[in-house]
Amino acid sequence: MKEKYKWIFLTAGILLVGLAALGTVLPLLPTTPLLLLAAWCFAHSSEKCHRWLIEHRLFGPILKNWQEKKCIPFKAKLLAVGSMVVFGTYAIGFALENCYLRLFGALLLIIGLITVLRLKTCRKTIDSA
Repeated sequence: MKEKYKWIFLTAGILLVGLAALGTVLPLLPTTPLLLLAAWCFAHSSEKCHRWLIEHRLFGPILKNWQEKKCIPFKAKLLAVGSMVVFGTYAIGFALENCYLRLFGALLLIIGLITVLRLKTCRKTIDSA
């Protein structure tokens, strides 16, 4: 792969990991899909970054399950959906006053929920080391 494309994928992966980290505390950012995209970007740009993300103590098991079985653990799906519903509903209903921001937030929330709900759920998961 050309060097400039590697830098584009590496930059995108770093940004996606940052957004995923924010998604652990912000309601409208779906962490799991962002991590999956980041892992894909790192797989195409940096073996070192990809290995770091796959071996991460918190995100690694989720990514290993996805990489090997194309599924996410039930607990991760439940946590993702639950936090998006609870915090997203709060943000849209109470924290945002602008009608257009509420609509945009609702759209992001719906896209995130659909994305997570469409992911296959693992029956058995790969545990962290």
